[in-house]
Amino acid sequence: MAKKTSSIEESVEQWAKEQLKGVKLYPKTDFINPQIEKALKSSPSKSGKEGGNYPDIKCILSTPNGEIPVMIEVKGTKEALIKRDNDSGLPDNLTKKGEPNYTNIAKYAVNGAVHYANAILRNTTYKEVIAIGVNGYEESVFGTVYEVSVWYISRQNLFIPKEVALYSDLSFLLPKHQKNLLDKIANIGLSDEEIEQQKSKLEDDIERKLKDLNQKMQDELQIVVNQRVQLVTGLIMAGLGVKERDNYKVLPLQEEDLHGDTDEDNNDGAVIMRKIKSYLKNKKLPTEKIDMIVKILSVVFQHSHLEEAKNGESNLRTLYRDIKADIIPFLTGELHNLDFTGRLFNVLNAWVDVPDGAENDVVLTPRFVTELMARLCQVNKDSYVWDFATGSAGFLISAMHLMIADAQEKIANPKAKTEKILHIKTEQLLGIEKLADIYLLAVLNMILMKDGSANIIHADSLTQFNGEYEQGEMKGKDFPATVFLLNPPYSAEGKGFVFVKKALSMMTHGGMAAILIQENAGSGNGLPYTKEILENNTLIASIKMPIDLFIGKSSVQTAIYVFEVNKPHAPESIVKFIDFSEDGYSRMNRRHSSQSVNLRDTNNARERYAEVVKLVRYGKGLNGENLNYLNGSYIEDHITLDGNDWTYGQHRKIETIPTEEDFRKVVKDYLAWRVSEVIKQEGGSGLGK
Repeated sequence: MAKKTSSIEESVEQWAKEQLKGVKLYPKTDFINPQIEKALKSSPSKSGKEGGNYPDIKCILSTPNGEIPVMIEVKGTKEALIKRDNDSGLPDNLTKKGEPNYTNIAKYAVNGAVHYANAILRNTTYKEVIAIGVNGYEESVFGTVYEVSVWYISRQNLFIPKEVALYSDLSFLLPKHQKNLLDKIANIGLSDEEIEQQKSKLEDDIERKLKDLNQKMQDELQIVVNQRVQLVTGLIMAGLGVKERDNYKVLPLQEEDLHGDTDEDNNDGAVIMRKIKSYLKNKKLPTEKIDMIVKILSVVFQHSHLEEAKNGESNLRTLYRDIKADIIPFLTGELHNLDFTGRLFNVLNAWVDVPDGAENDVVLTPRFVTELMARLCQVNKDSYVWDFATGSAGFLISAMHLMIADAQEKIANPKAKTEKILHIKTEQLLGIEKLADIYLLAVLNMILMKDGSANIIHADSLTQFNGEYEQGEMKGKDFPATVFLLNPPYSAEGKGFVFVKKALSMMTHGGMAAILIQENAGSGNGLPYTKEILENNTLIASIKMPIDLFIGKSSVQTAIYVFEVNKPHAPESIVKFIDFSEDGYSRMNRRHSSQSVNLRDTNNARERYAEVVKLVRYGKGLNGENLNYLNGSYIEDHITLDGNDWTYGQHRKIETIPTEEDFRKVVKDYLAWRVSEVIKQEGGSGLGK
């Protein structure tokens, strides 16, 4: 039996401290500052238990841009420096289920230091942390061998640990050498691929935590379904706080603020509502909107008995403790630029108790589809985008990202760029939502995206909206829409085309429109609206979408119809028909699995979506150079002015002699139909926003 190597951790730690003479150090039990100590104490320990975290050595670097905490973890045995993930090469701190791998965190120096760094980033105002793993062991030939591995973790880099360098000692932390370290850190960023991968991981993480929260509300707190959306959105608002530069103008709600008082003016619900009002007021929302939101939220925070204390603690405080620890860290700092909040609202939307069930068609459109439709409409920095059934504002957020990216690319002057981006957020986006619960999600979503919320309107777009800004400085003026994006309720007249007819008739500035709708609305079921729409608008493209696009929610065959607005359709106009039923994604409906499991890119999905945009904008090209993945699924043809021949299948040329590919297509369509029937039998009917 091999002799177990004894640890020399204590002597390695002493060596590290001696290396850092001249640097203010905070050993394991020393207090560094209230923020960091609270973050370390409130986070699970490196073994996964309660009781806090105790890095072996702590210090803070003072830089021209602010302070950077440094967390140092020490080990004293061979091969205890780092445990890397086999695929990414990053510290392997997560299990296959996406949960913390406490075995690795406790055993390896770098893994432990990164764990501490994440606790600080997620629970303090610090935006960056340096994590250092130090290991030492005895070597028979060379004596004591020391290893030092330095990693940089930041909000800007979406919590991805980035390796800085390997060192033989810690002298790089000394004041005379710190500039070299800071220069290296300044050049650390993420590739596009890393950003996409991390977005998916973060979305999976928040989805898992929201599902756990939902289960707790049901099993432990016994909170009814129709209260959950208001509770979560309200507690997020209360917990975010409002910053002005680097200082809080409205402090985030603290758990200690909820005392469990029984007085109705000072109970936990009243405390939370005061914080929400301050949040909304200092976010400069219009008074009308604040009054409306307060009216909706006060029902659950002050008139639902959840504010009543039992054994000194209300259900509101219990719920807020989890939201503050598990949800709010995802919604602060640089992370607001990520639309992983779409995952938040997809999960929350599953809790909404919708009147009339499936007839309200409440299903949120996936982010990759909202982005596709915004690109089909050639959204840019000067677009004015509206949505008449906005849901959680997914279309507006995708459009906003494209608009801001265009402004950043084309406007060189920093001041002009900042002013344009503010204008985009506050004046160039407008959404209307009828359902109160979904409306709250849209408002919060836009606030998290750094405003734009002033133009989210709680109304019936068919009967209560006249095309004007309804709140804020632009109130009463026409919204000069140039882009219309919509996934309507399909139970409405014309399968939802009634919304399209009204919106397009109000777009006097022309522009583009993309509608995700039940495909057969274009083959007669959308009449008379489809025929009337052609009198003033041109159908540019018809895109048949995958049958399982909304798997688990609905089995309706959908299509995207793209229009040029304010240009009557001429019989000679060429329409581009695309069969996009094979979009490169494989979908499953495992209830307890994350989206990265249920939605996988298995056949060049990103490239296929880009090809659809190119085909709609430019056609197949002179020599078919724009057809790579969709060759055989693209047709150019004419339509009549009757509004009933818009589907891909109506223009597909049928060969008289069937081929093997035809046989495969029939079998595939049959299997898709069978799957849809099974989903229907399991309660998966209904579709829409």
